[in-house]
Amino acid sequence: MDKQSLVMRAINGEEQAIIGLLKANEALLYRTAYAYLRNEHDAVDAIQELNLRALKKLHTVKEPQYIDSWLVRILINICLNMKKKQQRIVLTEMPDLPSLDEYSFEMADVIEKLPKHQQELIYLKYFQRLKNDEIAHIQQIPEGTVKSRLHTTLKKLRVLMGKGEL
Repeated sequence: MDKQSLVMRAINGEEQAIIGLLKANEALLYRTAYAYLRNEHDAVDAIQELNLRALKKLHTVKEPQYIDSWLVRILINICLNMKKKQQRIVLTEMPDLPSLDEYSFEMADVIEKLPKHQQELIYLKYFQRLKNDEIAHIQQIPEGTVKSRLHTTLKKLRVLMGKGEL
């Protein structure tokens, strides 16, 4: 079965088609959630929330060819909401953290210093490897704006990492 017919059946409310569509995008969705939340359990929770919302709202999709972007956009919103909630939680003791190499910690810390819209650009472009036109559709901005914002964001990242001048 081709993807277009699967999408149309899913939009028309067929539960098996919705499940098939979500399974077809499972790897992309997991990578997106993990890139934002940096925690396997939180990423799985975000995907479960996405599954629930997709079951309820898939019938509202107006442009079936952009179903993948629609799912990613909802997932990003879920992840951002989860991050906001996590920032409100105060830890009484430090949890045991798995060992990660210093570079990934440093890079994650630098990306965290960027404004939310610039963080989103970095995640979509370099973690999800989306093309500029796909990012433009997800963010509902012109492709030229994506290019200029990426240029500005990369310039800022270089400065934050001490490898460039602003």
